[in-house]
This record gives sequence, C-alpha cells and structure tokens, in this order.
Amino acid sequence: MSMARLKQGWNSRSITYLVVAVIGLVGTWYFNLQTFGGQGFFEGWPGTPGVWSLTVDLLVVATACCIFIIWESRRIGMKYWWLFVFGSFITAIAFTFPLFLAFRERHLSMSKAQRP
Repeated sequence: MSMARLKQGWNSRSITYLVVAVIGLVGTWYFNLQTFGGQGFFEGWPGTPGVWSLTVDLLVVATACCIFIIWESRRIGMKYWWLFVFGSFITAIAFTFPLFLAFRERHLSMSKAQRP
C-alpha cells in the first residue's frame, strides 16, 4: 500500500480520535505494566463495592462499544472490524474505541471523496 493511500481520508475529527486512542493506550498500560512488578492485576484490588461498581460500569460500557463497533462497521462496510473488538480484550477499550472512531471517520471521509 502506498504512503499516499495511507494518508488519505484523515481529517481533523479522525486525528482527534486517534490522539484520544493513544492517550487511552498509554494511560491504561502505564498502570497495567506497574502491576506486573509485584502482585497480579486483580490481587491488588480490595474487592470493595466501589471497585465492583466501577468494574461493572466499565464492562457495560465496553460491551456497548463492542456492539456499536460491530453494527456500525457492517452498516458502513468497514473491513477488519473484528480487530477492534479483539483488541479491546488485549489492550483496553479506552484505546480501541477511539481508534475505531478514527478509522470510521477516515472510512466515511474516503467514501465521501469517492462519490461522483
């Protein structure tokens, strides 16, 4: 794939989502990597009702985001949508959802540019 093709379709909205995705990746993995130094990821959580509330909150939002990724990708004809859903399990939804939004904006921009 040529470099000119890779640069196509990136507008200010898609770049904004891309910046948010990078912040989500760096922000979550900074703390994830700190947990590998001592105890396991979930061992450090005290299991209080507040922590469980936050956990359920994030799981519900992540589920809604993944459903949106699947439905929206199919609606507009994006390929490789499953990479964003899969990536949510190995990175963070704080990274993959804004990344999906960036690529969605790019796809819509390129589709609009190709119309006669």
